[in-house]
Amino acid sequence: MSEATTDAPADASGAWIENHPLAELRLGDSASLTRTFTQDDVQAFALLSGDVNPSHVDAAYAAGDRFHQVVAHGMWSAALVSNLLGTRLPGPGTVYLAQNLRFDHPVFVGDTVRATVTVRALRPGPAPSATLHCSVVNQRNDVVVDGEAQVLLPTEKLRLAPAHLPRLELRDPGIKLRALVAQALQALRGHEPPRVAVVHAVDAVSLGGAIDAARAGLIAPVFVGPEGKLRAAAHAAGIDLAPYPLEPTEHSHAAAERAVAMARAGDVAMLMKGSLHTDELMHAVVDAGAGLRTARRISHVFVIDAVGQPKLQLLTDAAINVAPDLMAKRDIVLNAIDLAHALGIEQPRVAILSAVETVTPKIPSTLDAAALCKMADRGQIPGAVLDGPLAFDNAVSKRAAQTKGIVSPVSGEADILVAPDLEAGNMLAKQLEYLADAKVAGIVLGARVPVVLTSRADLPDARMASCALAVLQWLHAQVTA
Repeated sequence: MSEATTDAPADASGAWIENHPLAELRLGDSASLTRTFTQDDVQAFALLSGDVNPSHVDAAYAAGDRFHQVVAHGMWSAALVSNLLGTRLPGPGTVYLAQNLRFDHPVFVGDTVRATVTVRALRPGPAPSATLHCSVVNQRNDVVVDGEAQVLLPTEKLRLAPAHLPRLELRDPGIKLRALVAQALQALRGHEPPRVAVVHAVDAVSLGGAIDAARAGLIAPVFVGPEGKLRAAAHAAGIDLAPYPLEPTEHSHAAAERAVAMARAGDVAMLMKGSLHTDELMHAVVDAGAGLRTARRISHVFVIDAVGQPKLQLLTDAAINVAPDLMAKRDIVLNAIDLAHALGIEQPRVAILSAVETVTPKIPSTLDAAALCKMADRGQIPGAVLDGPLAFDNAVSKRAAQTKGIVSPVSGEADILVAPDLEAGNMLAKQLEYLADAKVAGIVLGARVPVVLTSRADLPDARMASCALAVLQWLHAQVTA
């Protein structure tokens, strides 16, 4: 049997797995495979084995360890040997009896290794067995693993189609939002955390989210609402409110008005929605006489951490403006661009969404998209690159855009997604969150202060990320004022 090298546990055609009983084996027969050790292998092996030895998974720890970088678990290399024995030589029906392996050299991320098993001894009888030499060598010809395995040989010839296995995907939902929180904490160094009016946080989730952000050092909360309900919620959640100031009000409506008044007076730097309805808080924020209006239209931005996307994406407006006209959309885009700048995106790419990518009078949102892009050309929407109309697939996928012949600096690279109306934006955000495992944070912009506008269904992590957005926007406003 001649030596063969492959990355698939199958014969030369790739269609079958075939074994080799005693009658087919000769001393010196061998089989090999080649693998490259990747960061995905680091994580997958740790997840499957439960072995989270920091030498194998923690780059920061490993940098100070013996080899100064993450090394493969020895069993990763041994698994390559097992792969060969079970699928190639002798193949299906082989039973491990014993192995004696010596691990001579570490395997680092990026190393390419070649595993080989070679028949050294054959033992006929009622239960035929064999000894195979096992070796793994890296691209520098360093011997990584050396030793031998004792196996029972298969007793009947088998030729099988490979079993179908699902694709392994390593997913870490929310990782980009957690990085956003770290970015905000880094930006706050040298600053006191901003005072935040937390409005009517009379349930465990909204109260706990604010407390978590305070303990992390993101905000200095001031709880505004009915004192009895606040203290009852804190008691039920095991939270001590003693370290935090409390502004008592009679009910949620009064809490919203009091928080807005505090922001107008400069007593707080931002607002955070608790367990009251969005309309109730926003009614106080947009009040023409006592609210927090500016010359800019107030709008909402979802910051979406979608699994599989390399960066955060901003979606607007999905919570405030129901059916914005052209000039309202201009302000919605400007608000989102300001937030992108606060997040460190110097020249965000803005996709103006519609159902199609061509301008047609039958779909008014395509006309608005074309007008917004021309406004950007004339300097009315500075600080970003706009394109539209773009269908959602063309905005987020280069492949989709290329298939349709769309040449655009925004397609597949969009930082900001501008929905044609609230219904489309809201459904898109919730589809991503509930069907695609996206994690979502939210903020209201265009008012005198940022407003953290979370859903009552949001978990504390989402509230923490939303606080981070508000902090970064607040810091950016101080620099650009």
